[in-house]
Amino acid sequence: MGDHLLGTDVSPTDRRKALRAGLTSGSIVRMPGAFSPLVAKLVADIGFEGVYVSGAALSADLGLPDIGLTTLTEVTDRGRQIAGATDLPTLIDADTGFGEPMSAARTITALEDAGLAGCHLEDQVNPKRCGHLDGKAVVPAEQMLGRVKAAVSARRDESFVICARTDARAIEGLDAAIERAKAYADAGADLIFTEALTGPEEFEAFRKAVDVPLLANMTEFGKSTLLSATQLEDLGFNAVIYPVTTLRLAMFAIEQGLREIDSTGTQSGILDTMQHRSRLYDLLRYADYNSFDQSIFDFTIPGGTP
Repeated sequence: MGDHLLGTDVSPTDRRKALRAGLTSGSIVRMPGAFSPLVAKLVADIGFEGVYVSGAALSADLGLPDIGLTTLTEVTDRGRQIAGATDLPTLIDADTGFGEPMSAARTITALEDAGLAGCHLEDQVNPKRCGHLDGKAVVPAEQMLGRVKAAVSARRDESFVICARTDARAIEGLDAAIERAKAYADAGADLIFTEALTGPEEFEAFRKAVDVPLLANMTEFGKSTLLSATQLEDLGFNAVIYPVTTLRLAMFAIEQGLREIDSTGTQSGILDTMQHRSRLYDLLRYADYNSFDQSIFDFTIPGGTP
């Protein structure tokens, strides 16, 4: 982060330009999912190139399944909080655009105003479902093209990244998914999200067929083989997301800790599995806030004592 404690010094446009530069740099842009601003701060502190906000993680954090129940307002508000926590560009999951083309256009406007660097829209039928579950359905390609064109036309900052996700691989096959991706790129999508590809050969086939930057989804327990960032970079992919990883890590640790307290009556045996207070304070820049507070309120009353 820059010198400004209560937010980022980097403008939304500059963060969008940084994302675009990363997508054409030849080095893969790694974007772990952050389900809270605090997680985003850790993503930035460790040195990743971007932050991702997953619709699945956001809905799960609200206690809901990933079936299109969240609203544009909920997603925008959480996106604003997470995007504002670091200097990194933040890409957010906008599901199917929260409606049909006019709603997709409004979605772009809201997310731009919230400081996001970009979003992705998908070609699933609304309400959608998790991209790595069976039983998905996709809309006709022409309908998705309407979503993409509406999103592109609504964009006011030309640096805002509009990503089109296709879920067609599991439904219509690889060739059909590639044809859809090419059409979405022709309609103005800056980035293509290839959902639920199975292995390196399919990633390679997409790269050979599509000219625009490509994003890979390395989610756990899904359809895709978990490839390393280096492998994906070698395959020609430009970005990779780890959408629910941090939530899964956190929930596993939380469950283990709660079970320990339930069974033993104390957390004293698991202190070494916790983030220490000093590390949390470091991430939050506690000392800097304290110095700022003292510099503002350290004054003398005229004629009186300090």
